[in-house]
Amino acid sequence: MLPVKRALRHLAALLLAAAVATVPAAAAHASDAPSRGWNDFTCKPSAAHPRPVVLVHGTFGNSVDNWLALAPYLEDRGYCVYSFDYGQLPGVPVFHGLGPIDKSAEQLSAFVDKVLAATGAAKADLVGHSQGGMMPRYYLKFLGGAAKVNALVGIAPDNHGTTLDGLAALLPYFPGASDLLDAATPGLADQVVGSAFLTRLNAGGDTVPGVHYTVLATRYDEVVTPWRSQYLSGPDVRNVLLQDLCPADLSEHLAIGLYDRIAYHEVANALDPAHATPTTCASVFS
Repeated sequence: MLPVKRALRHLAALLLAAAVATVPAAAAHASDAPSRGWNDFTCKPSAAHPRPVVLVHGTFGNSVDNWLALAPYLEDRGYCVYSFDYGQLPGVPVFHGLGPIDKSAEQLSAFVDKVLAATGAAKADLVGHSQGGMMPRYYLKFLGGAAKVNALVGIAPDNHGTTLDGLAALLPYFPGASDLLDAATPGLADQVVGSAFLTRLNAGGDTVPGVHYTVLATRYDEVVTPWRSQYLSGPDVRNVLLQDLCPADLSEHLAIGLYDRIAYHEVANALDPAHATPTTCASVFS
């Protein structure tokens, strides 16, 4: 029995290690660190950018480390920008997005309400990385979020789950491994292909009416695999592969969210499609 328990622990550790690739290198500091200017609840959206932008971090991320580059990028372009922590587990600081995803969506709902009340805006736009690009779909579909959200931009979102590059396929060969994963990190277990959460989320279609969807993916994603599973089907969806815009872009799962200028330019285009400009290697890096 002892070797079996050890095997289960090793498997869980392996899965967690794969997911940890979503953690920013700067995650050593606390998630309540200064937000460098964003999360200003006195900010009033302009006529040019009338909707506040809520940033939704990924698994093992937090409200600061995920957005040290994108939040200032959007602020510099005149947006009111906000971020928050969700999916906290008791006794686990800094690393969030680990709790049950349906409960995380409730936290998102409360935060959007807070932002809308502070800014006076009728709707917000959501931009999320990894789990943060998928979890809001639960809010939109089941918690009334579609009435309060104009657009959802998912950066490497695990919309249809992930095999963690095939590691999840090992679970059936280790009796009890799924239960161990559920108990330790339900938010991670919810993201495995075929989970009960994802089955419910995607039943009846990927999208809801009235929301504009953009998915930004990279073919080099090693966490949300296969990368095509990130794409959404339905009306008002734009699925974008970074390498179609810039073949020289080698960003993987972490880089696309943390500092990829091709992705950021496409985020800006999705938030303001009326003034979108072509995204190419030359246009972004020149």
